[in-house]
Amino acid sequence: MYDYAAGQLDWFASGLPREGRQAAVPWAGDLALRAVPTCWLEERLGDVRPRLEAGDWEVCAVVNAERIVLGLLDRAALVGNPQVAVQAVMRPGPSTFRPNVPAAEMADYFARHEMQHALITTLDGRLIGLLRRTDAERAAARSS
Repeated sequence: MYDYAAGQLDWFASGLPREGRQAAVPWAGDLALRAVPTCWLEERLGDVRPRLEAGDWEVCAVVNAERIVLGLLDRAALVGNPQVAVQAVMRPGPSTFRPNVPAAEMADYFARHEMQHALITTLDGRLIGLLRRTDAERAAARSS
């Protein structure tokens, strides 16, 4: 049996404040847009569509009551029948990243995988926000 004690990396991966040299490095959690639209599994596409159209959003994070990420819904999925439930067309279990990933590392990952955005979550999968590729690239260029 092992008794796990959380350390500094757990602190950072939870999106908690930092100081010293670490504070000067832009991280994914610093750049994540907190106002990313969210929806529930049972919601209908017709109810979710206005949330994405109201802003400049490409995706909606599908979450539960505790804001744990369950899936991802993109604009392409919203063109279907407005009565269809989100869970029928969402992409389940999307890749997520911790808030302590440096912006330069995220920019590189986005480029290698041809991604435009990524969800940023805590260690337990709780949504922090959405990081856009352009924001990661901009921050990486400023910090180099």
